[in-house]
Amino acid sequence: MASRLFLISFISLILLHGCTARRNDLQQQQECNFDSMRALQPISTIEAEGGKTEFWNPDTQQFRCAGVAFLKHTIRRKSLLVPSYANSVLMVYVEEGKGFYSVVLPGCPETFQSPQEQSGERMRDRNQKIENFKKGDILIFQAGVTHWMYNNGDQDVKLVVMFDTTNRANQLDSIPQRFYVLGNPQGRQQGQQQQCPLLQQFQGESILKGFADEMLTAAFKMNKEMASKLKGQGVKEGHIITIEKELQVTRPEQQQQQQQDNGLEETSCSQNIRINIDKIDQADIFNPQAGHLTSLNSHHLPILNDVRLSAERGHLKMNAMMGPFWVLNAHSIMYPTDGEARIQIVNNQGRLVFDERLQKGQLVLIPQNFAVMIQAGNRGFQWVAFKTNDNAMITPIAGRASVYRGLPVSILSNILQISEQEASKLKYSNAETIMFAPQTSQGKTFTRAFQSLLEV
Repeated sequence: MASRLFLISFISLILLHGCTARRNDLQQQQECNFDSMRALQPISTIEAEGGKTEFWNPDTQQFRCAGVAFLKHTIRRKSLLVPSYANSVLMVYVEEGKGFYSVVLPGCPETFQSPQEQSGERMRDRNQKIENFKKGDILIFQAGVTHWMYNNGDQDVKLVVMFDTTNRANQLDSIPQRFYVLGNPQGRQQGQQQQCPLLQQFQGESILKGFADEMLTAAFKMNKEMASKLKGQGVKEGHIITIEKELQVTRPEQQQQQQQDNGLEETSCSQNIRINIDKIDQADIFNPQAGHLTSLNSHHLPILNDVRLSAERGHLKMNAMMGPFWVLNAHSIMYPTDGEARIQIVNNQGRLVFDERLQKGQLVLIPQNFAVMIQAGNRGFQWVAFKTNDNAMITPIAGRASVYRGLPVSILSNILQISEQEASKLKYSNAETIMFAPQTSQGKTFTRAFQSLLEV
């Protein structure tokens, strides 16, 4: 009898927990109505010897609802972003510059080594794979994996970084946390003195600082002086440091050099985490009068299937237009890289929740399924969009591959209260695909139709 009562109580507790969880989920959804959207800019900056990091506030409702956070690194020439890891997946877009980087995976072989030295002169250096990066690259750093980046070019490296805090790999906190393997990353805060949880994480110190000296000396088989340096004492300050001489590391000469491993090493140690998204010849949509659009998903870069993210690179010519459209299965966070554009976002009630000119240095979240239109300014418009699904898909509302093309003429005619001839003209008059040349009669027609449909 007692065991039966215990079982009933246990099941009731599980059901109660499930109901509470559902109520919490519903409450969170209600907090994510996206009734009012705005363009977001960095609120704080940490300066370092070798560069700086700008932070967007992760407590912004838009970011909380999408489960993301953003920052932007500027790494000066001959400077190093010191080795660290984070509790969430990172998607990095290289906005400017070039250099090389590495991820350090425990258990993987040291695949690169320096040439054989004469016996007795010095030990050979061995390290894990180091690869080049350049402007237009997307890189994926998985949660808990140590990585570093170095600028060996002749201009600043600029990196736009998205933290995916709701990724299944993150078991720690909804606010991104950075863990430094080496150095003394304390920095100087500049700009607006707003409280920023993400910024506070970057003002941390080496993860070894809290350990006792005698334990570190035993673990590394080194003296107390070295233990102090491992704890960040007597070393350069900052999360980005300048290297006095050109950084000398063992790395491949050819960008495309491949590792000849097999089995497990092919899937974990040799997994590709980088791809360039700036090449116009890889565009999925190309309109000579309007622009081009390149989508990056797990078909192009398989690791995206594991982290459940994707990206998009777009270029609109002067006064050209994209949309209207919606993204079926992902939130999109748009970051302009050049020019400006007027962007309108409409919710499921047909209400305009965003209508601003977006320019470089700002971010805007486009919620899943919200209708969007983008019109470039006089200097055109270029952007990169980070998406919260590994195979994000767009549904056009106007144009050759649109929802309107898939609807029967009689449906359009009856809903819009127009003749079937007018409905047929509306359905077939625009032969372009999602990107439309400026100042066309087709553009005016589909804009009016889009507005009419929202009013129904």
